Amino acid sequence: MTARPRVGLFVTCLVDLVRPQVGFAAVKLLEQSRCDVVVPTMQTCCGQPAWNAGADKDARKIAEQVIAAFGEFDYVVAPSGSCAGMIKRHYPEVLNNDPRALALAAKTHELTSFLVNVRGMKSVPAKCEARACYHDSCSSLREMRVREQPRGLLASVEGLSISELTDCDVCCGFGGLFSVKYPEISERMADDKIADAIATGADMLTGGDLGCLLHLEGRMKRRGMTMRVRHVAEVLADET
Repeated sequence: MTARPRVGLFVTCLVDLVRPQVGFAAVKLLEQSRCDVVVPTMQTCCGQPAWNAGADKDARKIAEQVIAAFGEFDYVVAPSGSCAGMIKRHYPEVLNNDPRALALAAKTHELTSFLVNVRGMKSVPAKCEARACYHDSCSSLREMRVREQPRGLLASVEGLSISELTDCDVCCGFGGLFSVKYPEISERMADDKIADAIATGADMLTGGDLGCLLHLEGRMKRRGMTMRVRHVAEVLADET
């Protein structure tokens, strides 16, 4: 019998501080895919905010800490294309192609991509009576090449129907520091994405990056809207 791989779950700051149920859902899904899951307690931020802000020295220190925390695992999985993208696509640059950064990058995956592409998961035993639309985050789509994997798994959820956004691959306006630097532009982009979601007739918006989802959910609440917003892991793990 093939040994179960040891997966280090990179929880992400937003999941840890704002919606920890996403982390629990990710653990459930990884265990369903026959993995042993460990959540290293010394993990912190992936370093993306520092790197994007030009604080290269701080980003390098954070990357070193992440490597120390996750280097021993067979795989590193994050319920976020943004954080996974930082580790996989940018750590080699941050640490000047240090072999440890390259090794960590090679085994780092976004959650749904890992479930489908690495573990061969085709369906989940979940139920969710809803009509949903899926938002592709920029990092998941462009850095991690995640598009069909979450849609394929969502299609197996009993009671769930998916309505495609017209501009599913257009930025929602969050963009980490972008929303702080350019709030008026960010707000308009969020409103455009919300209008697109409403036009589908969906009663739930889902996606793979909590930053995008919190950005859109916050804007909807300020506008008095009640559409449910759930991370894809919550839907797939039957935690909605």
